Amino acid sequence: MEICVSLPEVGWYNAVLQPAFHLPYPDDTLAFVVLSTPSMFDKALKPFVNKERLKIIRDPVDQCVSHHLSRVKEKFPDQRVDVMFDYEMLPSRKPKFLAQTAAHVAGAAYYYQRKDVKCDPWGKKKIFGVCIHPKYGGWFAIRGLLLFPDIQVPFLEQRDPVDCVSTEEKRLELLEQFNFHWQDGCYRDIIEVKERYSEEQKAYFATPPAERFQLLGLSQEAQRITFH
Repeated sequence: MEICVSLPEVGWYNAVLQPAFHLPYPDDTLAFVVLSTPSMFDKALKPFVNKERLKIIRDPVDQCVSHHLSRVKEKFPDQRVDVMFDYEMLPSRKPKFLAQTAAHVAGAAYYYQRKDVKCDPWGKKKIFGVCIHPKYGGWFAIRGLLLFPDIQVPFLEQRDPVDCVSTEEKRLELLEQFNFHWQDGCYRDIIEVKERYSEEQKAYFATPPAERFQLLGLSQEAQRITFH
């Protein structure tokens, strides 16, 4: 799978969040944040769909990511490896981990939030933050977290993410585009990027989830097949 990985300690993540969102591991536990790059669509998803066509019973991207991270786990037969996916929820309906916060503390992508602008024009409106990658802009996704509970790394130095949207004007533009015009995807190009989604990939993610099976040449019947 075409991914990039950043290395954090669990403590870096827990230190910036309320206890309700803490990961239940010692602070110096080794973890990896997994990001998918634009080329994941052609290099990982499409080959996976072609090979596993009859076994795809849920979201193809989620199943592809799960497949590849399971293969990563197999590379460490003598280690405990816990995997959390970006779409997983706790019984309380809270996400298992906050993906954008994890990417920020790992130094992978800068998480721009309302607090990062000085002149806030939005009043009482709810404004969501967004991660921007220094190479891919907004053309990437945070897919999961790999944790190695038996490996402690107290010697790691935390690396700050690259502040690639550094001006007040650009930060306002980014949050405005992401919150109120996210459908057109312009926020993804807030910086000059080195790679972006192909037109085919853009069309795939712009399509309602129930109709994406057809774009990949999959029958919707596959969604209803249950394997035992």
